Amino acid sequence: MKSYSVTDVGQKRRENQDYVYASEQPIGNLPNLFVVADGMGGHNAGDFASRCAVSVMVESVKRDMSFNPIKIIRHAIETANEQVCVQADLDPQKSGMGTTLVAVTVVGHYAYVANVGDSRLYLSDSHDIVQITRDHSWIAEMVRRGEISREEARNHPDKNIITRAVGTGPSVRIDFFDVELEEETRILMCSDGLSNMVSDDTIQEILCSSDDIEKSAESLVALANENGGRDNISVII
Repeated sequence: MKSYSVTDVGQKRRENQDYVYASEQPIGNLPNLFVVADGMGGHNAGDFASRCAVSVMVESVKRDMSFNPIKIIRHAIETANEQVCVQADLDPQKSGMGTTLVAVTVVGHYAYVANVGDSRLYLSDSHDIVQITRDHSWIAEMVRRGEISREEARNHPDKNIITRAVGTGPSVRIDFFDVELEEETRILMCSDGLSNMVSDDTIQEILCSSDDIEKSAESLVALANENGGRDNISVII
């Protein structure tokens, strides 16, 4: 397995509140670990929230004695949630901060995925691209209820209002998915700075256009910026 990760401030933001972590090597009892977090909050708070959550999560994974990947990741995200809440209570300027988080570990032919918020994980091959995670956002809930279409959701002014985040309350609701991987399957993880700027079909075209995952990742970031770059952009392939 090969991986490549990149994060970019985009065209409109002064600071990058995204944080990415990628390790192809074992972390604790996990054979590998990949995380994308998209922070939210006032000046520097979102940046701190995403960095804090991922750092705490990685340290938790290192110490965890379990061999169940879902249990390890669940405990790590819950620990990160607690710590972000603690830091928000200690500093009034960080009050209300939080972060999305999508994480995956690949064990053999299976990917074990966790997400909170609207950062995404896709599976892609030469035939299709499938979003595995479910966005925890107000607009995504409206789409699931059939109140608006997916196309209407792409341009809705409230599409960035999320309904779940790490660090915004004493407990955190986490979605988990386990998916079997085919030999040529690619995993794409991203913040909404990519998914709001580039359509799934175009993402698929770029992923299929080259065997060089670094080139694909950089092309995705470049296109998101060309399309406006309204947010920070993070990609792991």
